Amino acid sequence: MKTWEQRLFPYLMLLPMLLIFTVFLFYPAVNGLWTSFHKWDGVNPAKFIGWENYVNLFQDTAFWKSVGRTLLFTLISVPGIYILGLALALLLTTSIKGRSVYRAVFYLPCLISSIVVGLAWRFLLSEDFGVVNYLLTIMGGKPVRWLTDPRNALVAVAMISIWSMAGYYMVMFISGLQTIDTEYYDAASIDGANGWQRFLHITLPLLRPTSLLVLVLSTVAIIKTYPLVVALTGGGPAGATKFIVHIIQETGFEKYKMGYASAMTMVLFFLLMILTLLQFKFSRGGKTNEN
Repeated sequence: MKTWEQRLFPYLMLLPMLLIFTVFLFYPAVNGLWTSFHKWDGVNPAKFIGWENYVNLFQDTAFWKSVGRTLLFTLISVPGIYILGLALALLLTTSIKGRSVYRAVFYLPCLISSIVVGLAWRFLLSEDFGVVNYLLTIMGGKPVRWLTDPRNALVAVAMISIWSMAGYYMVMFISGLQTIDTEYYDAASIDGANGWQRFLHITLPLLRPTSLLVLVLSTVAIIKTYPLVVALTGGGPAGATKFIVHIIQETGFEKYKMGYASAMTMVLFFLLMILTLLQFKFSRGGKTNEN
């Protein structure tokens, strides 16, 4: 029979994590919800106004346009991150020479500050002095307004986000691929399955838990993208790359409408929750096929 010290020990081990969760996650979330029902400028005492922030928010055209842009940005970026990360992982789990070096090279963008990445690509994609347009001109093409044309800016930001994040999720896919027993592939080869069939019927199903993790984490990361976009376009041109987080920051810290910004944050939270639940549903919770 366990003594009370033995029963208490597991809870003591969990206590530091519970404290961190409470201080840095639970309390800010509850405080944000409380603030969303108030009118507060961050300095003077908050005034309770009930649902007024939410009523105004649902009539805020600029906010809902930013939601639409954010969803479009997510629909472009997340599949790109998934496909590129998986492709790199598949390539770098083969017997290719120097694969350790290639892994480090592809992971390197993840170690660079988002601000630095944004400024570097802003220079590379500059309309007048950018390296990319210079190379296009040499090859007989015309300069492209990568970051100053609303039609191009969102796609350019998405492509740069994919480039900067794919290496991080590549590591997750490599870890997932290394857990797959090679006997499955050997048996499939004996049965005459080609490479594409082995990928569809063995690799993808057995990577389902890793795929779910990558999709959830990359979705959250993309929706929260802020420093990279600010460094690249500042939310322009003409608001074409002004996403939800940018609107929240602008409302709370530039217009000093903390209560209204908190209401936006709650909407963002529910949006992330819905997207995560949909991913769980369509991936069946990351469960692999038992048959």
